[in-house]
Amino acid sequence: MSSQLPEKLTFFSKYCLLACLYIFVSVHVGTAQDFKPVTIPKIPVYDTFFADNVIEDDYRYLEDFTNPEYTQWLQSQKKEGAKYLNKTSSKSNSFQAIDRYSYTDFNRRIKKGDYYFFYAYYNNQGTPALYYQTALHSKPKILVDPNYGAGKDNIVLKGYFVSGDSKYLAYQFSRNGSDWAELKVVEIAKGIHLDDELTGLKFSNVEWLNDGFFYTTYDQKGDFGKTINQKVYYHKLGTAQKDDKLIFHRKRNPDAEFDYVVTSNERFFVLKEVNPQAKKINIFYLDYQAENPVLRPLLTNLKDDVIILDSHEGKFLAKTSYNSENGKLVLINPKDPQNWEVVAANYNQAILLATHAFQDRIVCVYQANQRPLLVVFDYSGKALFTMEFPVATSLSGFYGGYNDEEVLFSLRSFTVPPVIYKFNLLTFERELTERTTVSFNFSKIKYEELEYMTDDSVMVPIVLVYEEGIKLDGSNLTLLEAYGGFGSILQPSYDPGIVYFIKKGGIYAFANIRGGGDKGLDWARAGRGINKQRSFDDFINAAEFLINNKYTSNENLAITGVSNGGLVVAASVVQRPDLFKVAVPIVAPLDMIRFEHFTVGNFHTDEYGSVSDSLGFFNLKSYSPYNNISETVNYPSMLVVTSEFDDRVPPFHSYKFVAKMQNRPAQKNPVVLKVEENSGHYGASTLYSNVKESSDIMGFIMYELDE
Repeated sequence: MSSQLPEKLTFFSKYCLLACLYIFVSVHVGTAQDFKPVTIPKIPVYDTFFADNVIEDDYRYLEDFTNPEYTQWLQSQKKEGAKYLNKTSSKSNSFQAIDRYSYTDFNRRIKKGDYYFFYAYYNNQGTPALYYQTALHSKPKILVDPNYGAGKDNIVLKGYFVSGDSKYLAYQFSRNGSDWAELKVVEIAKGIHLDDELTGLKFSNVEWLNDGFFYTTYDQKGDFGKTINQKVYYHKLGTAQKDDKLIFHRKRNPDAEFDYVVTSNERFFVLKEVNPQAKKINIFYLDYQAENPVLRPLLTNLKDDVIILDSHEGKFLAKTSYNSENGKLVLINPKDPQNWEVVAANYNQAILLATHAFQDRIVCVYQANQRPLLVVFDYSGKALFTMEFPVATSLSGFYGGYNDEEVLFSLRSFTVPPVIYKFNLLTFERELTERTTVSFNFSKIKYEELEYMTDDSVMVPIVLVYEEGIKLDGSNLTLLEAYGGFGSILQPSYDPGIVYFIKKGGIYAFANIRGGGDKGLDWARAGRGINKQRSFDDFINAAEFLINNKYTSNENLAITGVSNGGLVVAASVVQRPDLFKVAVPIVAPLDMIRFEHFTVGNFHTDEYGSVSDSLGFFNLKSYSPYNNISETVNYPSMLVVTSEFDDRVPPFHSYKFVAKMQNRPAQKNPVVLKVEENSGHYGASTLYSNVKESSDIMGFIMYELDE
């Protein structure tokens, strides 16, 4: 059944139904056999910590991509995994169904400067291109095509930044999913690329000032070496990168992290320096209207975060957690930086997620009771408009020029693609821009918001999504997910795989466990560092809640999570294998004894701890999934998903985990490795590969639950 939502959704996927690709997949599954583990020799390496604590690592050599035995093993894993996943997705018809649910029609524009921009696919094998329009309903034009001249590389656009006069657009792109990025510049109206080309960017903000922009680089030490020595540069258009001006660098502290902003009127440049070891923050500013424009200290040795957002009448608008569990907005006068004016005070029951500053309005998005809350303030702190949205939805957008009166925002959920509205900042009127279309009856899907009690008597929010009319008798197939790290807050987005699972009679559940930020900073701290085990306990308690309240049973329960959420899944499976039937950890850190030695792991010792101190070592050892696999346990069926070029959580976390799981006689249930090729931490990037990845995961889950 086809339904229309009160808005318009993707722009391109209706041209890419992929039916012929499904036929290609189907004809190759007839000969698939049951999964065959690929064993590999143990070659023990021993590390000693704190005098007499020895860690045995039997598969350390899988960290070495040049090892020929590693190459042979990995190719065999891919082959056997592909066979099994083709079988499971075919049996469950997941590819064809998810492809159908992927069919949506909408156009998620963002206004920056004088133009509207959006990403869109124009074929099923390429990655999204960047389009632009001069007006909301004008004909779109391709501005940047990442597929042109890409060769063998998979080029993915990572962000774009429009100059203050709307003449130029700088865009970043990566090769094969890497976090390392390159940058080019295009003249928008003419569609002509300049000669400016920059390399070595990573997690870089780009802030325009006059005829150039600020950016950052790191030292690159191999594919998976530590990310250190961040430097802030200024690039002037028309010059070579080697001539760029170094703005800031801490030679004596290679772990220092920097962020910066240029205010809308281009009067101020503000630089924030974070010292992760001392846990202190310094903020500097440069006033280009001053008689002597030099970088001056604004605030130093801060323990609580302060994020400068913009300026208003010579003062800085900032978001801070100082004396504010959930975040508040203040104005900071650079002439008297110790006395702050509160613009939006801390809300006891609402977390400040996003802020967008305009000439005489401040748009704030909060999270309250698992739902977004929109509040518009003036600069005196008066709340001019408030609106609450449905549970398990998310708001995004509100971009535009500083003097704009109208902006665009989108509303979406797990089962509803972005619905786009035009919002008037003066009258607060909303207007749908276009229709949003999906290929199923979305109105029959129910969202239920609940709480469950943990073993230590804390109430944790959980959202259940299922189709109306199902019987809650303990026999329902259920997929439980969580994230639980870095203070992150659930921001639901449309997932055709979830729609597929629900349409097959399943229940999808998302638990807002501790470690996430759903109930403020204390909620995040309660699942961080030495308290990380609480995240796993909360997740295990969520599973027990679903079973005890007869939503499902352990024989019908699957779990999944991405990145830190994948760690939650793997740790929970290793600790409570009796509780689950299927587990799918995705791009997860799994060897927590070794995580900080690679890529950005050193950035995350505040979240996980470090083996360099005894308390951190024993805590990491206690829950590290790889290091706690038992030789005598038959663990639930597992699909371990990683990406070939993931340089945030290196794929050898998954390789070592799978090798150890498979090399045990006790393991009878399949433990399958899926490697997304030519991809990084965010996985598949083409239209076809997204559908294929989702169908492999959901097909595996459905097949194993039905066994």
